[in-house]
Amino acid sequence: MKNLLSVGERFSFRCRLAAVGTVLLVLGTVPILHVDGADNVPSSSLIPRRSSQIKDGFGINSNLPRAPYVPPNRWWWTRMFDAGINFIRIGQYENSSDYTGWDWVERKRGEYSVVPELDDYVDSLVENGVHIEIQLLYGNPLYTSPAGRLPQSINPASGSAHNPDRSLYALFWPPKTPEQIQAFANYARWMVNHFRGRVEYYEIWNEPNINYWNPTPNPEDYGRLFKAAASAIHETDPKAKVVFGGLAGADRMFAKRALDVCGCAANIDVVAYHIYPDFGGNLNPEAVDDEAHANQSPKRFREMVRNYAGIRKDVVFWNDEYNNGIPSWTNSDESVQAKYVPRGLVSDRAAGVRTFVWLIVGATDGNELDDFGMLHGFLMRETDFTPRRVFGALRNTNTVFSDTQLDPSIAIRASDLDASEPSPITYGFRSKDNHSVVAYWLPVLSNPGDHGPPILHCTMQISNSGIQHPVLIDIGSGTVTQLSWKSGSTDTLQQLPLKDSVLVVADQSYLAWPELPEAPSELNVTSGNGGTQLTWNIHGGHAESVIIERRTGEHGNWQSLAKLDAGKNSYFDRGTSAARHVAYRVRAANASGNSAYSNIAALPD
Repeated sequence: MKNLLSVGERFSFRCRLAAVGTVLLVLGTVPILHVDGADNVPSSSLIPRRSSQIKDGFGINSNLPRAPYVPPNRWWWTRMFDAGINFIRIGQYENSSDYTGWDWVERKRGEYSVVPELDDYVDSLVENGVHIEIQLLYGNPLYTSPAGRLPQSINPASGSAHNPDRSLYALFWPPKTPEQIQAFANYARWMVNHFRGRVEYYEIWNEPNINYWNPTPNPEDYGRLFKAAASAIHETDPKAKVVFGGLAGADRMFAKRALDVCGCAANIDVVAYHIYPDFGGNLNPEAVDDEAHANQSPKRFREMVRNYAGIRKDVVFWNDEYNNGIPSWTNSDESVQAKYVPRGLVSDRAAGVRTFVWLIVGATDGNELDDFGMLHGFLMRETDFTPRRVFGALRNTNTVFSDTQLDPSIAIRASDLDASEPSPITYGFRSKDNHSVVAYWLPVLSNPGDHGPPILHCTMQISNSGIQHPVLIDIGSGTVTQLSWKSGSTDTLQQLPLKDSVLVVADQSYLAWPELPEAPSELNVTSGNGGTQLTWNIHGGHAESVIIERRTGEHGNWQSLAKLDAGKNSYFDRGTSAARHVAYRVRAANASGNSAYSNIAALPD
């Protein structure tokens, strides 16, 4: 039997094998009561927390809205907030550059600007409590093209431009000469100044250790670029944080060589890497630290960095691109992905690593088509922008594990696990308000079609948890079921299910957050008949009203325009016939609070 250690000790279970689907005798059939303010509302499903309800959560990667493939007026952008995303990494449009890229910001030498809608997108994130990481990338043909004569102006690359690309004006020719590096540092300074107070984190390049860096990756060149850009960022805004790496895989050798040349280890706030276990195939997330994968082990990577001379003791690690069990990969499907993503997120959280899933929805004009999104991308089908199975699992992971930290004092003990069965992995977390959250699962290979190992029934002893009224939360489905302690005990659960997806034991009182509405979507506006017609769609979360806001002028303030019953999905505004730069947004509300805002819809000038 393979020993898997958790929280510093080996946990074993006294279990008996049971047929899949066996009804658990200890689990009540009556759903628990979800505590919602002063009212107890019967519910058998986990109530999701929104981004505004989370302080220390998980992250996601996202394209910025851009028609036609990721249009702002379709229901996808706000679903990040509905699902409790708390950190975001922006800067790539598929595998090209986004509105924050160097080629978008500096289109003429020495002249910097951003498209107007970019500030609205950043404000949307900030308003919902999402912490922002911008990737500063890539090259800029004004400076980095290998052409003998450099262009005087450029147009940003389309989303169909992606690595590897060695064309004359490709984005992926990096800054290497002193002049080029200084130009990149100037771009970094301008970005930090422009987004001061809104953006906290800046990552320098993306995956410089593979073919995003022409003609071949060079850690010494990356180290020199990082040193100059990191200094520019910190000098411009001492509160800004600099992210090193964004490496494809946990590439220890590349990182060490870049650090050796940089000589700026103390200037690094965050070290980032990207983990896609067995890219293209099916590998369970826990296996990346096995001996067989030692060359790409995130654990060994973190150990190397922590022991590197000059690295700060408080350096933070991010797995800021993560996905696993992609449905299009060999021997995988949506059921595998929905199991693996929560397992990877929870394991990383136990290791003190913040994880960003790649990605909310793909821009299907790139080279990844519809492979990676938590929601389906734009294929002109009925399924466009609808959730994959993993989206619900990600939302449930955010809801349960955000604002928690690993607590080694929570002891999870049992005995007599059959030597022929795999050992479970278990973690004890504690929330900021002192609630215990115990996660466990079988760290095995999951097979397509929901064909996992047979479900085991186990006896689990949980000490020092403070759990009085235990419930079982299935992260995959969001089902919440009441448990009972063994008669005469306050720490032992019998007949507990054990399978290859994340299950959680917590106290019923832990689920005491209010339910906020989901954000309205598909806000559209048309002008005519002496005013503006607004239409939108309302979704879940028990909305009671809709609040409409209007902004007039290029840099005007938002003002409340009307409050309607939630059953309304249209409004006619007669006050804009002579106004310019008019835009609208709506949000839903109930007694517990407000949703995120919808997309912004503007009248053409």
